[in-house]
Amino acid sequence: MTLTWIVLACLAGGVLSVGAAAFALLMRARWVPMLVSFAIGTLLGASFLEVLPHAFREGEPQEVAAAILGGILGFFLLEKLLLWRHSHEHGDGDAPTHHHEHSRAGLLIVIGDTVHNFVDGVLIAAAFLQGPELGVITAVAIVAHEIPQEVGDFLVLLHSGYARARAFALNIVSSLGSVAGGVAGYYLLEGFQAWEPILLGVVAASMIYVAVADLIPGLHKRPELRDTAQQALLIAAGVGLILLLG
Repeated sequence: MTLTWIVLACLAGGVLSVGAAAFALLMRARWVPMLVSFAIGTLLGASFLEVLPHAFREGEPQEVAAAILGGILGFFLLEKLLLWRHSHEHGDGDAPTHHHEHSRAGLLIVIGDTVHNFVDGVLIAAAFLQGPELGVITAVAIVAHEIPQEVGDFLVLLHSGYARARAFALNIVSSLGSVAGGVAGYYLLEGFQAWEPILLGVVAASMIYVAVADLIPGLHKRPELRDTAQQALLIAAGVGLILLLG
C-alpha cells in the first residue's frame, strides 16, 4: 500500500507540473525569447535557493562543492561531445548553426530535469515511509516548488528550437523520473540517502550551466537599455517566484 501511495503521489506531481508547463503551448511564438529571461530566473533561483541549500544541509560541503564542480565540467564535456558529433556529421569546416547551438541547451536541461525529478521521487518515498500524512505534505511541497521550474524548462526547450509537441513529450518523459525515483527509494532508500547530496549538486550544476553558459549569452545580443531592463525584471520575477513558493 505504501508503494502504491508513492507511485500515485509521484504521478500526480508529474501531471500537475506538466499541466502547468502546458500553458506555454498557448503562448505566441514571439513571446518565447522574451520569457527565456524568466526561465533563467527560475533555473538560478531553484538551484541557489532550493537545491543547493538542501544539498549542503544533508551532505558534506566539500563533497557537494566537488559534485557541483564535476557536474559543470561534465556538462561542458557533454556539450563539446555534441559539438564534435555535429562537426563530424557535417564536416569540420561547418560552423554550428543557430538552431544546433540552442538544441544543446535543450538536451542538457532534459538530462538535469530528469535527475532532479528522480531525486524528488526518492524524497517522496522517504516521507511516505515515515507515514502517509508526511508523504502527502512532502509531495505537495515538492510539486509547488517544481511548477515554476518546469515552466522554465519548457520555455528553454521551445527556445532551443524544439516543436511544441516534442517539447511537451520530453517534459512528460523527464517527469517520469520521479516515479522511477519513488520506486527506487522505496526499495533502496538507505543507499540513495548517501548519494542524495551529490545528486543534488549535479542537478544544481546542470541548471547553473544551462542558464549561464547557454541562455545568458543570448541576452547580450540585445544590449539596448529597454531590453536589458526587461530582461532583468523577468529574471528577478523568476527568482522571486521560486523564493515565494519555496
